[in-house]
Amino acid sequence: MKTNQEAITAITQVLHHYFKGIYEGDTILLGSTFHPGILLFGDIKGQPYAKTLDQYLGGVQSRKSPKDSGQPFTSDIISIDAVNSIAIAKVRVQMYDFNYYEFLSFHQVNGKWLIVNKMITHVDE
Repeated sequence: MKTNQEAITAITQVLHHYFKGIYEGDTILLGSTFHPGILLFGDIKGQPYAKTLDQYLGGVQSRKSPKDSGQPFTSDIISIDAVNSIAIAKVRVQMYDFNYYEFLSFHQVNGKWLIVNKMITHVDE
């Protein structure tokens, strides 16, 4: 088993692109952080959430971005654990009236770290 600081640094960079893509509504940048076969699951304010990548990016594209709306947006990396070619990141994204906690699974594919699964939930705080 190998935990790699270089992997954590690379994943942190991917997460910064992920957050920027969400904030700006940049579906090209956001899409570049995902493996094409990703599935997204969870619950949003008690409602089941399940989307393909195309459905998710379509939703991002059709809404007004937090940047363009002038609404507050915060994002935090809570933790990253990496072992060999797999990793998991726990992050928090606050935008509009949502307070999302997300678990993002990563896999290193052809030397590039990509999000291969996204699990999301809204938490009232």
